[in-house]
Amino acid sequence: MACGGSGDHSVYIFGVAFIMMLEHGGRLNQAAERWGIPRSEWLDLSTGINPNGWPVPEIPAELWQRLPEADDGLEEVIRKWSGTPAEAACVPVPGSQAAIMALPKLRKPCRVGIPVPGYREHGHNWRQAGHAIVPIGPEQTGGGATGCDDRWLDRLDVLVWINPNNPTGAIVPPSTLLRWHRRLQKRGGWLVVDEAFMDATPAFSLAPRAGLPGLVILRSLGKFFGLAGVRAGAVLSDSVVAESLKLMLGPWSLSGPGRFVMRRALEDGAWQQQSRMNLQFSASRLRAMLQTAGLTLVGSGTLFQTVRLDRPQPLADQLATWAVLVRVFEQPGMLRFGLPGGESQWQKLEVALAGKPCD
Repeated sequence: MACGGSGDHSVYIFGVAFIMMLEHGGRLNQAAERWGIPRSEWLDLSTGINPNGWPVPEIPAELWQRLPEADDGLEEVIRKWSGTPAEAACVPVPGSQAAIMALPKLRKPCRVGIPVPGYREHGHNWRQAGHAIVPIGPEQTGGGATGCDDRWLDRLDVLVWINPNNPTGAIVPPSTLLRWHRRLQKRGGWLVVDEAFMDATPAFSLAPRAGLPGLVILRSLGKFFGLAGVRAGAVLSDSVVAESLKLMLGPWSLSGPGRFVMRRALEDGAWQQQSRMNLQFSASRLRAMLQTAGLTLVGSGTLFQTVRLDRPQPLADQLATWAVLVRVFEQPGMLRFGLPGGESQWQKLEVALAGKPCD
């Protein structure tokens, strides 16, 4: 994942524009080839995914042989897990990325606010759908949680907000987001809230207010549950947005095995409770380790820690020589560290940090 920016990611070949895909974490094969270190020796901290994810059970063979069943009860499980009210619509999707790509196509070209820094796929997809992107930083929002002058919203038709933010980990409280939503909705606007990293701090979720016109909430199974490969998530919204999204995605957008895994994981409340406690402990341990190494924290989430560096690439390269992969953000200069898993991974990171050169 990358931090915010509004540059054009097009290349031109013989006068024809081709859209380049954005870079993301987790490109382990590429790192192994570049540094000449076997993939099996790498510690991948580039993705912000729970390294001790939900244990997937055996998947019934019939699910591989039948089309997905839309009436399998998954929507009700999602609603109960997230606290979504009965009047709200719930759309299972093949990862929140699918919704990030589809939602911009449901509105005519308009002015869309995108947080900076933040997950760049949002701005990229709204821009490609013909919308005008307005970068929104802390100076525009008045600090988010404390600012009450919301006139900056009046130049927007849609505001996308990432809560908690990636890569800073900043959380805007629900009361502030609802205030922003009311102001946007007066003019028929949308508030789209990406809650991909929300599961460790569910008290801050807007899911209990889902169903309000123009409020769209994205949830994912990839981060907290550590199931990025299954590509499963949900969109919580009003019925108008939900029906348009279903038409855009088409039938069977989420596979039968994906629906099975998602339902079982969301129903496992005991695992979720224990995982939240484990992640809080690991996050504290990682913060202490980075500070001991002399790094300056600028962002803190349950699944990642972000440090500030004027020149982040040299440290990332030095860590790579120890087979430790982290996420680089050149603008602004930052490195994001995901959580190690077992004790040997923690020791590997500690050794790599101790061997880093002075910045």
